[in-house]
Amino acid sequence: MTAVCAVGSQSPALAAAEPPSSVPTRLKLPRRRLGRTGVEVSALALGGVIGMQLPPSATHDPAAIAEAALDLGITYFDTASSYNNGQSETNYGQVLARRRKEVFLATKTDDRTHDGTLRSIEASLKRLQTDRVDLIHIHGLSPTEDLDAWEKPTGVLTALRKLRDQKVTRFIGVTGHDSAAILRAAIERYEFDTLLTTLNPVSRRKAFREDLLPVANRKQMGVIAMKVMGGGNGCLVTGNPLQKVLQPYHDETAHQVNAASLIRYTLSLPISVAVIGVASVEQLKANIRIVREATPMTLAERRDLETLVG
Repeated sequence: MTAVCAVGSQSPALAAAEPPSSVPTRLKLPRRRLGRTGVEVSALALGGVIGMQLPPSATHDPAAIAEAALDLGITYFDTASSYNNGQSETNYGQVLARRRKEVFLATKTDDRTHDGTLRSIEASLKRLQTDRVDLIHIHGLSPTEDLDAWEKPTGVLTALRKLRDQKVTRFIGVTGHDSAAILRAAIERYEFDTLLTTLNPVSRRKAFREDLLPVANRKQMGVIAMKVMGGGNGCLVTGNPLQKVLQPYHDETAHQVNAASLIRYTLSLPISVAVIGVASVEQLKANIRIVREATPMTLAERRDLETLVG
């Protein structure tokens, strides 16, 4: 799951994108290493929900969002087979058919069986119009996950390892936002390349920040943050007509919690990438501007924000 892109007031939209070679260094989108994979990716990734999971229409062009993301320096695309029954992957495929070499591409499987996983990834590749991805995540770990079953001959991890051997994927990871404990158990038990999880200042996400994240860092995993703006049962989410507005703050504090502060917060954690979904090219440009201009928060600043929203 990805987070909505607009919180509180929006940053001004950027001017039209310049060719990458002519973009001044100060305006380039920062890149970070994706853990022990050694791959460098943009610090901001394009999420596969919100606008990217909606079908094209007279008023909405998801392919234009993906095109703009690449033109503005985003190199990481996040999606999943379950996002609107594959519509997100189909939308990405319209761009990947022409620009696959420019993208670090991550998708996910919700299946936990060997054969089901192979079928899931085969269908994803067709929708994405490619014969390979860079990263496949085991998607949405639940607190009751049967980790023992994963590496049995009939299990999901056995299938993903086979796909890695066949060079259908380069890396394997896990995702989840329901239980930090099950994610920690999974990454301590198996050698995954990446972890995609919820990292924001909301108090109910404390275990993900303080119990799970240090384990992933110790294992030199690439950490990908989702729900940067909250979402779910979390923090302030406004400004996007495509998602229900959640406003748990008092009016006098809401204006202090905006997109810039939340993105800065997450990027100040020891992570590789922040995945944020957007509803439009304008929202994409606003987030990119924030990331370009962001300075790291101090520990004291992060603690203040956690207190404010907690």
